[in-house]
Parts: sequence; structure tokens; C-alpha cells
Amino acid sequence: MTDKSAMHILVLDDEPFMLKLLGRILTGLGYTDVLYHESASEALILFNTPESVPDVILLDIKMHGMDGIEFVRHLSERQYTGHLILVSGMEELLLRATEKLARAYNMSVAGVLSKPPTPVELGELLAICSSMPPKKLHEKHKTYDAGALQAAIEKGELVNYYQPKVLVATGELVGVETLVRWQHPEDGLVLPDHFIQVAEANGLINALTHRVLKEALKQARIWYDAGMHLRVAINVSMDDLANVAFGDFVIAAAEEAGVPTELLELEVTERRLMESLLPVLDVLTRLRLKRIRLSIDDFGTGNSSLVQLRDLPFDEIKVDRSFTHHARHNARLKAIFEASLDLANYLNMELAAEGVEDADDWAFMQATGCHIAQGYYIGSPMPADELQKWTLEWLARVSSII
Repeated sequence: MTDKSAMHILVLDDEPFMLKLLGRILTGLGYTDVLYHESASEALILFNTPESVPDVILLDIKMHGMDGIEFVRHLSERQYTGHLILVSGMEELLLRATEKLARAYNMSVAGVLSKPPTPVELGELLAICSSMPPKKLHEKHKTYDAGALQAAIEKGELVNYYQPKVLVATGELVGVETLVRWQHPEDGLVLPDHFIQVAEANGLINALTHRVLKEALKQARIWYDAGMHLRVAINVSMDDLANVAFGDFVIAAAEEAGVPTELLELEVTERRLMESLLPVLDVLTRLRLKRIRLSIDDFGTGNSSLVQLRDLPFDEIKVDRSFTHHARHNARLKAIFEASLDLANYLNMELAAEGVEDADDWAFMQATGCHIAQGYYIGSPMPADELQKWTLEWLARVSSII
């Protein structure tokens, strides 16, 4: 939607002065199809007829009667697919919490503005709304049973994709994260969100991890022989580490593939609390003794925490994307990320940031002195045979951003 006159906007704020101010700004920006409401409950009437539903809502949070947070819930119940811009005088923490709530309801939030917004700020967010398609409603994903997944593992239908990891200081490619996909004969490429939980719930995660690791090591050897000495990271869960035999398998698989152990990295994700520390400590300590790198994945979320750093021999902290994307413009995220980086430096560990999605994220990584980064701004997960082409393109691009 590029025609400003075609964008239907609702401004919802119980302060008459703010309604007038926003009205003047919108008129000055060239937006003419605008409705103004002081009451959230009255504004909901618009959603009774499809032609009255606005494309964009400028929403205050604190209002008399129905507040903005309650209004967001009602929008979700009505499956609103337009865009929200939160405009409020409340503290940033509350604004960001409301933004997160709206996103959790699968709603499109273009951004957050403090009162009074400037024409430039509001114009930029409305331009974003113009370029974004309406938010798709949640679709029911096809589910797969354990029998189908087991057959896929046995038939070799699981394939590995690889996402680049680079040194922030130089842009140099230092490794890849292995991300499994299911090349389904009927459904095409199936992402792991649709089958990993099936594997964990049905005792198939060990077989799946074994398959992924062996294929990744084969590919690591191919790259090694070609002169690309890349660290190849594989995701493992606490279910994998609960059996001390897993350590023997990893060591034997690396030896069989002829890959130096220092080029193998295990990214440990703890979705559930450990039932017993003993086998996990046994496996990870032995693997670290063999110079296999260990990374604590999704640090700061779920059950990945300081307890694991205290008890287990990790040498890398991998910060979840929820603490990196947009951190440059969010004081709380910035503080959390920089504290994680300080912790890594103090413990003589590397810090890897995932979720580097745009130029602002990359600039933030450079400004903070982050060690390693990955994300769609750098490169998306790709088949192994596409990595060389990506490398040439990245080297050409990185020369202008370092």
C-alpha cells in the first residue's frame, strides 16, 4: 500500500489535545482517511463491519474505561490483521511489554513512540506499515507422528542446512551452525519446529542427533580438505547428554570422519531441567578434554542460565536473538546484552550473538565488541554446496561495513 489516501487509520487516545496533535501531524504527512476516538469500547464497534476495519491503529495504552492493553486483547479476539503503532506517555518498559503482548497475540506492531511523537518518527513507522503485508492469521501446522519421523531418519530424509557464523571484528567466516530439515517426499522442506518436539517426546532425539552429527562431520571433512577449516556446530539437548555413551559416540564419529576435534562444537540447549547432573558433567567434561568446543545455547532463556555456567565446562555463551535484535534501540536489551558480553570476557569465553537481522544489529555488534555473530543479515541457513558462493558475496559486502 503506497497511496497515503488509501490507508485507513484509527487514532485512539482519550486526550483531546493529543488527538488534535496527531491529526495535524497526519494531515501534514498526507494521510487523509483518519478516524479519531477517545473511547476504546466505542472504537471496537468499527470491527463489526469489515469495510470499517482500519489498516493502522495509533493506540494509547493508558485510557479511561477500557485501556489499551484490554483493547489489544479484544483486537486479538477479532483476529485483527492490520498494524499497530503504540503511542503513549507511559514508561518505556510498559510500552515494550505491551508490544510484546501484541506480538504474542500474533499481531503486527510497526513500532513504539513516546508522546509527543515527531512527524519524522510517525512518518517512518507509517511508511513501514505501507510496506508490510497484512499479518497472516495463525495457520494450523501439519503434525507428524513418531512412526513417520522414525522412517524419515532411517530413509535418510533428514538433511542439514548450515548458517554462517562470522567474527564481528573482521567479518571472517569462522564456522557454521548445523540446522536440520526434513526433505519430506510430499510436503517438501519441513522445518524442525514441526518435528523436533515429536522426536523428544517419543525417544527419537538420540537417533536424530546421531544422524545430524555424522552428516555434519562428513561435510566438515569436505570443507577441511578444501582448505576451509570451519567450526561446525551441532545442536544437542540434555536428552542426548543423559547417556554417558553419547560422549563415546561423538569422539568416535569425529575420528572416523577425520575432522580435528577443535573444529567440532556442540551447542547445548536445555529445554527441560536436568534430571541428573552426573551423566551430563561426565559427557561434557570428556568432550572438552578432547578439545571439542562447548557452547551454552539460548543463554538467558528457558533453563539455560548461570547455573550451567557454574557447573559445566562451556567455552562459549550464545545469546538468544531476543536479546540482540533491536538491542541498539532498546536500553534494557542493550544492558542485558552488554552484561552478557562482560560476563563472557571476565570468564575468558567467547560470546556469540544470534539474531543479527539488519544493519542496525550488525552496527550494535561492532560497537559493543561482540566476538561472533550470525543471523539473516549475514546469511540464512543454506545447503552446504551454496556456502562457497555465499562466502564470495559476503566478502564483497563486508568490506564496506567493517
